[in-house]
Amino acid sequence: MNLFSDIRSLVLDAIAACQAEGALPEGLNTDPVTTEPPRDPLHGDMATNAAMVLAKPAKAKPRDIAEALAAKLRIDDRIASAEVAGPGFLNLRLAPSVWQALPGRILKEGTGYGRSDFGQGKKVNVEYVSANPTGPMHVGHARGAIVGDALASLLAYAGYDVTREYYINDGGAQVDVLARSVYLRYLEAHGHEVEFPDGTYPGDYLVEVGEALKSKVGDAYVDQPEEVWLAEVREFATDAMMQVIRADLGMLGVQMDHFFSEKSLYGTGKIEAAIDSLRDKGLIYRGVLEPPKGKKPEDWEPREQTLFKSTDHGDDVDRPIMKSDGSWTYFAPDIAYHYDKVSRGFDLLIDIFGADHGGYVKRMKAAVSALSDGKVPLEIKLIQLVKLFKNGEPFKMSKRAGTFITLRDLVEMVGPDVARFHMLTRKSDQALDFDFDKVVEQSKENPVFYVQYAHARICSVLRKATEDGVDVSDAALAGADLSGMTHASELGLSTKLAEWPRLVEIAARTQEPHRIATYLGELAADLHGLWNRGNDAPELRFVQDDPAATQSKIALARATAVVISAGLGILGVTPVEEMR
Repeated sequence: MNLFSDIRSLVLDAIAACQAEGALPEGLNTDPVTTEPPRDPLHGDMATNAAMVLAKPAKAKPRDIAEALAAKLRIDDRIASAEVAGPGFLNLRLAPSVWQALPGRILKEGTGYGRSDFGQGKKVNVEYVSANPTGPMHVGHARGAIVGDALASLLAYAGYDVTREYYINDGGAQVDVLARSVYLRYLEAHGHEVEFPDGTYPGDYLVEVGEALKSKVGDAYVDQPEEVWLAEVREFATDAMMQVIRADLGMLGVQMDHFFSEKSLYGTGKIEAAIDSLRDKGLIYRGVLEPPKGKKPEDWEPREQTLFKSTDHGDDVDRPIMKSDGSWTYFAPDIAYHYDKVSRGFDLLIDIFGADHGGYVKRMKAAVSALSDGKVPLEIKLIQLVKLFKNGEPFKMSKRAGTFITLRDLVEMVGPDVARFHMLTRKSDQALDFDFDKVVEQSKENPVFYVQYAHARICSVLRKATEDGVDVSDAALAGADLSGMTHASELGLSTKLAEWPRLVEIAARTQEPHRIATYLGELAADLHGLWNRGNDAPELRFVQDDPAATQSKIALARATAVVISAGLGILGVTPVEEMR
């Protein structure tokens, strides 16, 4: 149920009626017609652009079309007023009965309210986190994990078939460095004194891995050359670190559907198959690139390379895919990985990258466009940095990592719900300040607390009404008589609830889960505002002396809780029933 869609359908019926009477020509494209909240709430509950978008194809003045549509719309009992403004804007005010009926409709739909078939079951792959398995995840990884997970939940809620995926970067030289670092901890576990050369990983988090390796192989690798142990230690260390990463993600409530290993691309023909696919399209060639911007000609050594003609698909320059020694560049396995995604039949690919990968966007989008013949879009979301503060000062804490605060540190300090909600209060491409004191304070300035408190307040009135013997089951509340719900604060809260299905579709279309957090903050503010007005106006209180009156008041509150719970579910946050 989507009230905005219902009223849009009413507008389309009015257009059809005008066409039947000859006031509008047949064959008009009504796809651009929308109904949405007006910019100024004083203008009404909804506004439609119908007259503005139909004027040119209808060869008529928009104001004349608006007047004709307004006359048709006023006939419907749901429309209290239809007013034409300016050159042809049409502002609608709905009858109070529409807002009074909404809580009951929400309670009848329950958890289905706001869900839609907007995504039409399209298969979407959302790849996020994909941190190198060389150490514990840090706060930057946490934000990427939270944004990716919330986006996946949002798309699923809006009707997409979503796969959550993690790309394990275990095919590069950094994993050899990990193996050597673990080997040093392994020697240390055997009582050897070791030094960590520059470029290795000295964090304490590898102590346990070294001890585990000792338990597995004993002293078999002690004093042995690298060629004896490197491959096996590499695999052992990668598996151990991925266990740590999975556990850390689990602390955030993040569960992946699929893990894809970069290593599986090498020696299996998968990279070659992807490049051959591009070669068959005439997009692989031998050539010499222009010097990069900022390089002086004397610093540049032109050399022939094997290149991907990415400029044919929107990139700024063509990209090397093979080094002079015949080995693949780092771009080649990424092409192969996305070729695998395309081959798996996804309709849309979404990658969540750190902000430092901004220069990688065009080449990757070009590769997917070429591999899929333009049929599979790739969206890349860049995650900006998180700045940590405590006591008003920049906060830099390290435990086992050595140089940074880990995801685990973050969750242990504030909990997963606070971490997740706060990380979603800003658009992902904007820098985020994370103040350890402010995110846990109990005040209206803290959006996490404000939304959770709204849900807890509703749960408290439900408990109070139950103690008073009032039936507050959703079935009973759905049938309550809300005709007495006439105060502006009550109607305003119902109006905000009506926005939920539309907001979900907008957030899914723009792929912006932060819109959910923003909406929840606004909804919580309306609930708290109504609650506080009850202090001075007893008739607005949720619990009344008359059980029937209590049911009518609580139906609105319970419908609000349904939407808050659904929104928090998308964000991966638990709706609490009482504040502690």
